[in-house]
Amino acid sequence: MRLGVVVPCFRQERFLPRTLAALERALADASWQGVLVVSGGTTESIPVGAPWRVLCPPAGAAPTPGGARMLGCAAVEGELVLFVDADTEVDAAWVARALARAAEPSRVAGWGGRLEERVTDGVRDWAGVPDLNRTGDAERDIELLTTPVLYRRDALLGVGGYDSRLAAEEDFELGLRLIAAGWTLRVLPGPAARHWNGPRPSVAELRRRWAHGLVFGPGQALRLYLGRRGFARLLWRQRLMLATLAFWTWGAAAGVAAALGAGTFALSAWSLALLAVLAGLAVRKRSLRLAAHALLAWTVNGLGVVIGFLRGPVRPAAGNA
Repeated sequence: MRLGVVVPCFRQERFLPRTLAALERALADASWQGVLVVSGGTTESIPVGAPWRVLCPPAGAAPTPGGARMLGCAAVEGELVLFVDADTEVDAAWVARALARAAEPSRVAGWGGRLEERVTDGVRDWAGVPDLNRTGDAERDIELLTTPVLYRRDALLGVGGYDSRLAAEEDFELGLRLIAAGWTLRVLPGPAARHWNGPRPSVAELRRRWAHGLVFGPGQALRLYLGRRGFARLLWRQRLMLATLAFWTWGAAAGVAAALGAGTFALSAWSLALLAVLAGLAVRKRSLRLAAHALLAWTVNGLGVVIGFLRGPVRPAAGNA
C-alpha cells in the first residue's frame, strides 16, 4: 500500500532534523512520499531533499493544526497517511506494526501508541513523562489518537478530515466523527514515538499556547457541537478548567459580598477551600510550585475555553479549507 507522510511545522523546526531522520530510518524499506507544511517560520533552515517537499502557505494564510494536516494530506498520494508533528521522533518498530495492521482489512481507521516525553533546555536533555497521553501499552480501542498517527485515507476523507476551523482539539473532534461513522481507533503496544519539548510546566508554555490560540480550540469545538451529539463528551474533557473558573467566580462573589458588608463567612470559606486545594495538589505533585502552576494552567485554559466558545470557530484562510 502506498504511504503519504505529513509533517506540519509550527515553529518547532529546531527538532525537525531528528524527526526527519527517524522517519527515513523507519520507512527505509517502504514506498512513500513526504511533505512538510511550514507555518510561521522560514524554510531556509529546513533540510529538504527527496522524498520530501515543502508547502509554505502565503503570509496571512497560516493554517490551523488541522488545516495544515489536510493541506499536507492533499499534497501526498497513498491509501495510508502518516501524520507526525515536527517535534516527534517516531519509533521504527511501531511504524512497522502500524503498517502491517493497515494492510489487513478492518474497520480500524487509525493507529497510534504511547508517546514518551524527552525534555531539553538547549544544553542537556532528559527523560520526561513516559506515557504523555496516558494511552498505556495494551492494545485496545480508544477515542482519541494524537500524532504520530497512521490513518486510512478513505476513512479520514470519508468523515471530512481534520476540522480546519479549530485552533486545537482537532484530534478528539475527528475521533468523534470517525467513531460515529462506524470506525474504530486503535492503540498498538510499545512506544510510538518520543516527543521533544522544552522544560515544562512553565509560564512560557502557557504564554505560547495563548499567543498561538491553542487555548481557544476546546471552546471552539464546544460551540460547533452545541445541541449536537458529542457536546457532553467535549464538555467533560474541560471539567477541571471550567470548575476552576467557577471556583474563582465564587471567590470574587464572596469578596464583593464582604466588601458590601454582607459578612465574611463566604470569603473565609472560600479562602479555606483555596488552601485545601493547594495543599491537596502539593501533596499529589510533591511541590507547592507545581500545585500553584496547575491552578494557573487550569485558569488560563478555562478562560481560553470560554473565549473560544464565545468567538466560535475560526474562519479558514485561503488555502486552509
